[in-house]
Amino acid sequence: MNHLPDLTVQPYPLLEVEDLCVTFPVSGFGFKKRHVQAVNGVSLHIRAGETLGLVGESGSGKSTLGRAMLQLENTSAGRVRFNGQLITEGMKPDIARLRRQTAMIFQDPFSSLNPRQTIGESIGEVLRVHRKVTKAEIPARINTLLTLVGLSPEHATRRPQALSGGQCQRAGIARALAIEPRLIVADECVAALDVSIQAQIINLLMDLRESMGLAILFIAHDLAIVRRLCDRVAVMYLGRIVESGPTQTVFSAPRHPYTAALVAAIPEIDPDRPLPEHPLQGEPPSPVSLPAGCAFHPRCAFALPECRQGAAPETRHIADHAFACVLENHKSDGINPMTEGMLYETKAF
Repeated sequence: MNHLPDLTVQPYPLLEVEDLCVTFPVSGFGFKKRHVQAVNGVSLHIRAGETLGLVGESGSGKSTLGRAMLQLENTSAGRVRFNGQLITEGMKPDIARLRRQTAMIFQDPFSSLNPRQTIGESIGEVLRVHRKVTKAEIPARINTLLTLVGLSPEHATRRPQALSGGQCQRAGIARALAIEPRLIVADECVAALDVSIQAQIINLLMDLRESMGLAILFIAHDLAIVRRLCDRVAVMYLGRIVESGPTQTVFSAPRHPYTAALVAAIPEIDPDRPLPEHPLQGEPPSPVSLPAGCAFHPRCAFALPECRQGAAPETRHIADHAFACVLENHKSDGINPMTEGMLYETKAF
C-alpha cells in the first residue's frame, strides 16, 4: 500500500467546520412543530496527521457531529471545508471527492458489516465502488489490508458471525483503509470490546496514524483512552463545544466545571486519591427545552444568578464564562487569578 505524502505542513486544516448546526424534528402534541438542536454552532478543525478526541456524555451530539462533518447528516447551517475547499450539501462532485478521502469506523463491529457477505466481499465492494485497483488486483489488496490490521488472509472467506468482536472491528478498520483515506472518524470504535481487545485496537490506530499519516476524529466516552491517543481534545455538552485544547492542558487544568467533573471521574487504582470536590450531579436537561442562560447551570456547583437567566454565552466564550463563575465562587478563598490555570489541577496527572 502506498504511503501518503507528508501533509502536516499545509497552511490550512485538513477538515474544518464553522458554526455547524444539525436540527432534527421531533413529534409532539398539537400542531406546533418542535426541533432538537443536536449540534449547535460547532466550530472545529483537524490537521493532517492529527488525532482529535471528542468527548462528552451520551446524547451530547458527538456521533451526529462526526457524521455531519463527513456530510452523512444533513446540516441546517454552517460550513464544512475539506483540504481548504468548501463542501456543501448540493455540490455532488465535492461530496464524492470527500467520500474518496474519508472513512468511518462504527461503534458496533457486528452490525457495521453485512452478515450476508464475507469479510473479503465487504472490503472488495469498497475497492470496486471507488475503483482503487483493477478487478484482478482486488484479492491481493484484500489480503494486504487484512494483514495490515492484524488478521490473516484466510479471514477473507469468513462471515462476521464467525469472528470475534475484536476481529470484526479489525475487519471494519481494514474496510475503512481500503480507499487509503486521509481522515478517519472513529465513532466509539472500542466501546463494545473487552479491555484487552481495546488496547490492541488503540495500538493499531496509533501505528496506522504514524505509518500512513492519518488524521483521526476519535469519538469516545473513555477519557483515559483519549488521554493516551489524542493530540487535542474537544468537550461537548448538549450540542455545543464547551472547551477544547491540547490534551495535556485540558486534562491537567480544565477551565470548565463539566470538563473538570469528567476528568475527575476517570477511574484510578489509587485508594488514597480523594473523591472529586464537586461531582457532576443529575442528568442533562432535555434538548427539546433547554434552560435559559447557560445550559449547564442546573448541574453546576459554581452557577451564579446571571447563569440562570438571559442569553446563553457564545460558543467561543463558554469556557471563559464558566471559569469566571468558578473564580467568583472562590473569591473568599483568596485565589490569585494569576494561578487560575491550576485551579482544577488534580494529582492524578
